Amino acid sequence: MNKAPLPRQFALDISHTPKPSLNNFLAGENLALHSALLTVAKSWEINHPRLASENPLDQRWMYWWGSGGSGRTHLLSAIGNQAQGLGLEYFPLTPNEPVSWVRLEEHLPSLRSSDRPSAITVDDVDRLDERLVASLFRILNEIQGSKAIYIFMAGNSAPANLKLREDLRTRLGWGLIFQTHLLTDDEKIQALQQAAQARGLVLSPDVLPWLLNRFYRDMPNLMALIDALDAYSLETKRAVTLPLVRELLQPR
Repeated sequence: MNKAPLPRQFALDISHTPKPSLNNFLAGENLALHSALLTVAKSWEINHPRLASENPLDQRWMYWWGSGGSGRTHLLSAIGNQAQGLGLEYFPLTPNEPVSWVRLEEHLPSLRSSDRPSAITVDDVDRLDERLVASLFRILNEIQGSKAIYIFMAGNSAPANLKLREDLRTRLGWGLIFQTHLLTDDEKIQALQQAAQARGLVLSPDVLPWLLNRFYRDMPNLMALIDALDAYSLETKRAVTLPLVRELLQPR
């Protein structure tokens, strides 16, 4: 079955796209991970603005893994946005921005001794090069002895199956480990309906089932299409019906 790409000519307006949050994440089979993150976020809210953290180490050290579209990056962004919203120091790390790792390591001594919670997220652990693997190992060593640094990491495989240094694979397994699962078709439709409602977008009943059969089935692409439909609906001043969807996806 052919997958319809978004037209290149269409300029996507995401200025009013809701940020990833724990509240707009449909957990499905990821309930245990979602609940653990809610527990951490709640502890930050309870302690805020006091400079204290009472969570044990295993709640400050989490790694989750799963296939693309299973919510890995959404949850990393969600917990990071939660930290930022409370005014906590937050450091998002990816393989694509090595300079961010250098800046974090410069801040680690002060973060390590602070009673105030701070958060680090590491996406795509499986894509780290040798230099960043060494950096992550040093970061984890600092966090192990810290008072209130939280780190949340995600990759495409369980720690034992990552093609990384053995000592780092072992270290990743010291915290809480979760596998993220893809949503069922019904859950995808529910999540997309929630995303549309958050944007004030009304979809005709036949739109989402049709998209699941004719469009990409992974959530990042489906969510991107919801954004595109939202902008296109505003631009054309038309309701989101199946003809409008077909028009948007038609190659130009």
